[in-house]
Amino acid sequence: MNYLIELIRRSKTFFLYVLLALMFAMGVYAESNGLIEEFKDAYEDWIYLLRQNVYIVFASGITASVLGIAAGILMTRPWFKRYAEAFAQSFNILSAVPTLAILAIIMTLTGLGFKSAFIGLVTVTILPVVRNTYQGISEVPEHMIEAARGQGMTDQQILWKVQVPNALYVISAGIRTGFALNVGTSPLITLIAADSLGEFIFTGIQLNEFNSLLIGSFSVAAMAIITDFILSKLQFVLLPKGINPQRFAQE
Repeated sequence: MNYLIELIRRSKTFFLYVLLALMFAMGVYAESNGLIEEFKDAYEDWIYLLRQNVYIVFASGITASVLGIAAGILMTRPWFKRYAEAFAQSFNILSAVPTLAILAIIMTLTGLGFKSAFIGLVTVTILPVVRNTYQGISEVPEHMIEAARGQGMTDQQILWKVQVPNALYVISAGIRTGFALNVGTSPLITLIAADSLGEFIFTGIQLNEFNSLLIGSFSVAAMAIITDFILSKLQFVLLPKGINPQRFAQE
């Protein structure tokens, strides 16, 4: 066991050195190809587009999380059981539709700009949240529900005091997945006239400007990593120890 722990520690150290070497190589490449100079010239535009990108990602992500949790809970209610399968299949069908097609359909209904982009990102983000909420609540052990009923709890009390708390980790995993899809999709909203870091990416593609493409790509990649890191820390801190496998792993 001690050997495995030591091996893991050495592996982390090795990967840290590799990461530092890659960062150094990228810095040398950026300096030699004028990437840093171009970034300085585009800094004000980059700040503006970054703010717009962050705003729409978090606004649509939070909205999708709230709606997704509500829809997932609705699907688990006894009086909705007969419609739950059809409801779930509609979300599965929607998840099979390409993201660009979703944006194009929404654009034809609501026009160009922020509104279409917001609805499109909500649609992309909501699917894993609904799926995980439904699955997490449905898979709460039956003996826990029966024990709660034996104590005189109503269905509403069982939902909020037993089922939802025990499903929180699965639900939070769905939210993390949804935000990852959201950030990855956000550059595409440039195609429907919404401001995002995708402007750097698509400008680089159209004008064959490799540096502009790199600025946009690295920015979106960094945003995805930072977003997931923040959500993982919130997941670790906010979820109680009894339902949080991350805390058990650290002991």
